[in-house]
Amino acid sequence: MLPRTFAGALAALALLTGSSLAQETEPRVASVIHAGRLLADPATGRVTTEQSILVGADGRILGVEAGYVTREGATVIDQRSRFVLPGLIDSHVHLTSELGPNQLLEEVQLTAADAALRGAENARITVRAGFTTVADLGASNDAIFALRRAINENRIPGPRIIASGSAVTPDGGHGDANGFAPDVIDVLRSPSACSGADACRRAVRRQIQAGADIIKITATGGVLSNTAAGVEQQFSDDELRAIVEAAHAMGRQVTAHAHGAGGINAALRAGVDSIEHGSYTDAESLRLFRRTRAWLVPTILAGVTVEEMADSGTVLTPAQAAKAREVGTRMRQSIVNARRQGVRVAFGTDSGVSRHGINAREFQFLVEGGYTPTQAIRIATVDAAEHLRLTGVAGRIAPGYSADIIAVDGDPTQDVETLMHMRFVMARGTTQRDD
Repeated sequence: MLPRTFAGALAALALLTGSSLAQETEPRVASVIHAGRLLADPATGRVTTEQSILVGADGRILGVEAGYVTREGATVIDQRSRFVLPGLIDSHVHLTSELGPNQLLEEVQLTAADAALRGAENARITVRAGFTTVADLGASNDAIFALRRAINENRIPGPRIIASGSAVTPDGGHGDANGFAPDVIDVLRSPSACSGADACRRAVRRQIQAGADIIKITATGGVLSNTAAGVEQQFSDDELRAIVEAAHAMGRQVTAHAHGAGGINAALRAGVDSIEHGSYTDAESLRLFRRTRAWLVPTILAGVTVEEMADSGTVLTPAQAAKAREVGTRMRQSIVNARRQGVRVAFGTDSGVSRHGINAREFQFLVEGGYTPTQAIRIATVDAAEHLRLTGVAGRIAPGYSADIIAVDGDPTQDVETLMHMRFVMARGTTQRDD
């Protein structure tokens, strides 16, 4: 038995707090979502019916119960006529920009503050499209890290952001300033451009110091760099190894923009964790993907978009258009080869090349490449979460996970086009859209 004075103190404290210390306080259920159909397991495609998702006040899922249940004081969100599934994950976006006819002029007109404000608009568009997590791979450090912070603090609506900030690029390479007069290039030069292994190690460490969650590198030339330098390897093998070693030593993944097979293979041999685009994969690429367990983020939507722009003749420069016509078709074939060879694939669009908010169009290209709708959804949920080290946080509707939940009319496991028409979106427990 407790001493009388201590027992009395406990009783007094219980009266003051309005609760009993002998019982643990259960987490408060803030809302209950009634789901007519629920993608209970994105890994297997298992669907259940008439389920209730209990969402806590902290924005996490407390449980999933059969039937339509309620909890005292909780808001009931009626999605009984809809198909409910986890929030989608886009592993490659550029929230602070969008490709258009003024792209070259905007590089010298707009500030990081302009980019952040445009990013806020695009973040809202993106989350309302059902993408509750994104990896932003290449933006002004000041703009994207401020945007990430504002969303994390619930100051503005938007998806969870995994941000690389400025891409680590070779001097004069795809991620550096190109196509301007020399004195303008000196002003616009990338802060993460480097030459030589030691300089590239330094660039990686400084990006992590600045706040990078992940290191993005440009291992090859790119379509949208305004230079006729092709799309093959630009970093040397020594530079690639130094980048990966420096990033991994500080707990960061490395994802490599890479089109040409030589650059893809060099990056994989150096130990990168994922390849963005992977347009010209060859037999050696596929072997290296399987051996290293690296991820492919195919971004087929970007390839289709630049093909369309090259044909319209209104947006791309001649140097960009020539590369766009070559790369777009190769991207579609690359995903077919990757599927056949069992390469691990994570969903990504390169939105910002394409318009923000149409990210779900990528599902159609995955299905055209031979994936079933259920497999395509897995690529954008549990697989993308694993790629971005968010297993246990995002990609599923299960206890302990963030309440990132979407709903559509129809059945996306039969027709992925339904994902283009989002009806309900919750991100981290807060409703972002309810049509």
